[in-house]
Amino acid sequence: MDHKTYQPQMPDIMEAVFDAVYLLFDLVAGIVFFAMAQGRPLFVLYGILTLTLCGGDAFHLVPRIFRAFRGSTPKIKHLMGTGLQISSITMAAFYAILLFIWKLTFPDFAAPAAVEVMIWASAIIRIAVCLLPQNN
Repeated sequence: MDHKTYQPQMPDIMEAVFDAVYLLFDLVAGIVFFAMAQGRPLFVLYGILTLTLCGGDAFHLVPRIFRAFRGSTPKIKHLMGTGLQISSITMAAFYAILLFIWKLTFPDFAAPAAVEVMIWASAIIRIAVCLLPQNN
């Protein structure tokens, strides 16, 4: 896809529309969770969870939207790569928050220790790998 001669195709446009609608829906859902929370910690956690997902995905979906309409450039490729790293880190946070939601939703049902260790270990490993110097 050469940036100067690029003409958006229908699949590219539809992907961009889908990405934009998804991000908008996620943002509105997060705001609704906070608005409806009324001090309930579970709703606050759902709001944080939703905005974490939306924020992380925005880092790689916004460059994809630009690429769909303008074609690929080295800057867009760099932004997408960085965005995927940020999205990976926020997904680690997403699963940690989801663990807290599980604990609040099912207080009588303890998560197996192996599951908790797996969630936290994978989050630490994911963040550490993303921050390695060769992944700049």
